[in-house]
Amino acid sequence: MAKPTTQDFLQIDQIREGIAILKNKSLRGILMVSSLNFALKSDEEQTAIIYQFQNFLNSLDFSCQILVQSRRLNITGYLEKLEKLEKEQEDELLKIQTTGYREFIESLVKAGTIMNKSFFVVVPFALLEAKKEETKKLFKAPKLPSLTEEQFQRCKTQLQQRMEFIILGLRRCGLRAIPLTTPEIVELLWGLHHPNQAEVGYYPEIPSEFKK
Repeated sequence: MAKPTTQDFLQIDQIREGIAILKNKSLRGILMVSSLNFALKSDEEQTAIIYQFQNFLNSLDFSCQILVQSRRLNITGYLEKLEKLEKEQEDELLKIQTTGYREFIESLVKAGTIMNKSFFVVVPFALLEAKKEETKKLFKAPKLPSLTEEQFQRCKTQLQQRMEFIILGLRRCGLRAIPLTTPEIVELLWGLHHPNQAEVGYYPEIPSEFKK
């Protein structure tokens, strides 16, 4: 009996054209969203942002998921430069100071003090929302068949319309949002399952079929 792989536990069947297709044949688009420093805004600006965001949420007639990803800031390259400078330093006092500074920065990173946050919105579109006749035929089958090209393109168009609606709504709140491409979705999912490697900036080579 073959041992189960990580893919056996994932709900994602494939990723193509910037769209994640789940095993139940529903689609997911992912938007990366910018941030703003809410605490530095005036009371009037904060009230306006909250009001706009409330209006945005009330305008949605479909569900979506907000994902916040926290990672220790990757400053490996910076630490390597400090280490090189430390070795090349001829003045003993400056060398000691450089060593102390490098060790201080390393301790901050290890303690999780310096964090990098990324924000995403996951937008769904299910086949249940397609034509009822087509959906009934699909779910009468003993096993869910693959999406036809026509079905995929139709669902993709409707999903992109939802994503564009969210982009415009977030823009009114002072936020920018852009859809992730296929390689970016692969990197995001890989990083979620390999956080230690992702924090130091390591990502595997993406197969050519995922670069479309």
